[in-house]
Amino acid sequence: MGNNKIDQLKKKYKEIPIPSELDSIVESALQKRSPKKHGIRWVAGIVAAGIIFTTSLNVSPTLAKSLEDIPVVGSIVNVLVFKEYRVEEGNYQADIKVPAIDKLENKALEESLNEKYLAESQELYDKFMSEMESQQAFGQDGHLQVDSGFLIKTETDQLLSIGRYVEEIVASSAVTIQYDTIDKENQLLVTLPSLFKDDSYVEVISNNILSQMKEQMKEDPNKMYFIESPDVLDTDVFTTIKRDQNFYINPNNQLVISFDEYEVAPGYMGVTEFVIPTKELEDILVSNQYLK
Repeated sequence: MGNNKIDQLKKKYKEIPIPSELDSIVESALQKRSPKKHGIRWVAGIVAAGIIFTTSLNVSPTLAKSLEDIPVVGSIVNVLVFKEYRVEEGNYQADIKVPAIDKLENKALEESLNEKYLAESQELYDKFMSEMESQQAFGQDGHLQVDSGFLIKTETDQLLSIGRYVEEIVASSAVTIQYDTIDKENQLLVTLPSLFKDDSYVEVISNNILSQMKEQMKEDPNKMYFIESPDVLDTDVFTTIKRDQNFYINPNNQLVISFDEYEVAPGYMGVTEFVIPTKELEDILVSNQYLK
């Protein structure tokens, strides 16, 4: 990402309106990426009351040491924390990290992804502030917490799979993760439909997931999925994935289908993932370029 692109992104961030009631605003150094975490449990850091915006990235020699800690994906693409929102007002806490992809040769793809990540974070921040202000206006001593960032699921010479997670705590906790998988060699975004010859993959993958769910529940009584049973309402029963179901490709070149918390199982099951054996997909794959 050249200086002009950095300047453009910084300009976009600086145009974001800052609420007047938050008068503690600090420009800080580049923040380190959150480490990969098992179980997807994160807690927002405690900072002084107010909001911190971090927007420094490749703009000062003094950041050289900090940049050593930024993950370098392969030899082509970097993923960095470009901006961070932090809010701490009693029981209202937010820590929202905005990722930025750097050094893709396909600049149109790079820009579209970074703009998407910015828009997602801005929407999340606006929602948090609106809910906080609404509760405060009615004198409610509520509890609201948002933690958002990213994790790298796969980093090979060919593929980058990046997930953006959001954990929201109001009365209870809910976690969502959205993935993007990038073919770094061909400079394109890999979508689920693009992997297959036709839409038959929806049924094939859904049937495999249902089989895995039943087998897991049979082997472990503590596991539960929303499959057809007397204990599950018909409206909640999982029958099929979406055509654009959330997914990533793992380092073993296997397809992993991901479901958010509460999507196909009770909340205690957390975010659930299913690795789909490639042999189950061989007849409907466009090629074995990604899945092997």
